[in-house]
Amino acid sequence: MTTFDERESAFEAKYAHDEEMNFKVQARANRMLAEWAAGFLGKEGEALESYIREVIAADFKEPGDEDVIAKVADDLQGKCDTDTVRAKRAEFVAAAKAEIIDAE
Repeated sequence: MTTFDERESAFEAKYAHDEEMNFKVQARANRMLAEWAAGFLGKEGEALESYIREVIAADFKEPGDEDVIAKVADDLQGKCDTDTVRAKRAEFVAAAKAEIIDAE
């Protein structure tokens, strides 16, 4: 194996690792956002778990996180505005990233 092949393999492995980490961060942040929103909605127990699944599923509608933000903001109409939801999600992304880095 040449040095070029080794570098290519290393870059591919790093890319795969970074993508996996990003997926985990986004999933954890979505879960945190759903739990936060559920507090406003008074959801507990099975209703909470169901709502978390709904929010996570919303992330697969289109690329990016706007689909999740829009879903949660719609659910929280009158209780919270879109900018607050967006800011909270950014906060949760940072927290999720820190948790995952600490777990490694």
